[in-house]
Amino acid sequence: MTLRRTFQKIFPALPLLLGAFFIHSALGAGYVVPSASMEPTLEIGDEIIAAVPSYGWGTANLPFAARLSVLPHFRLFTRLPHRGDVVVFRAPANLNETWVKRVIGLPGDTIALSNGRVVLNGKTLPWHDKGQGQAELHPGISTPARRYEETFPDGSHHDILKLTTIGTLDTVPMFTVPAGKLFVMGDNRDDSADSRVPVEDGGVGLLPVWNLQGEVTTVLFSWRHLKRLLLPV
Repeated sequence: MTLRRTFQKIFPALPLLLGAFFIHSALGAGYVVPSASMEPTLEIGDEIIAAVPSYGWGTANLPFAARLSVLPHFRLFTRLPHRGDVVVFRAPANLNETWVKRVIGLPGDTIALSNGRVVLNGKTLPWHDKGQGQAELHPGISTPARRYEETFPDGSHHDILKLTTIGTLDTVPMFTVPAGKLFVMGDNRDDSADSRVPVEDGGVGLLPVWNLQGEVTTVLFSWRHLKRLLLPV
């Protein structure tokens, strides 16, 4: 087949391909939650939609960004997240992977953890005990966990899961989040490789703003929620 005939066959599909590329890179993108680190907010296998323009647009939003090592790291119309936003981002240790966590600290914030409690700018975030929950250790294997509602200074709140308050991730000395970085955590606090874990140890470390891909706005579909509806315990 000649190059001309090949192009003639491909050309009719180009508008669809370009449209899909534009939507994924500039408007919104779908992702599947790969782990239990965001339970109880998000569960393994949840299909989520992230609004790309929420924090501006950057080269991290390009589908092939991880494959272009020389691609400049820039963003246009950058806006920082709000504390409490659930965000998707390119994992610093492997730019081919997209992870999801909750933003806890912004540039300039002081952060510490004491017995699992977040101390933000000198004030401990309140917890409201919501009783017993379940934390998934491995797919299909869960363990009892305490469920708390954690509240930010602006009044926004979310639920978290805790197995213990004396774990290795429950104490972090106070530090200041540097410019251009974010402190993020999973809601399943004892099963999340997040900003408490250095990149070299498989965590996120302090997340560069460039890595942001968007804000999670919608859970499009949850297989587990559907299963609970159809097969109630």
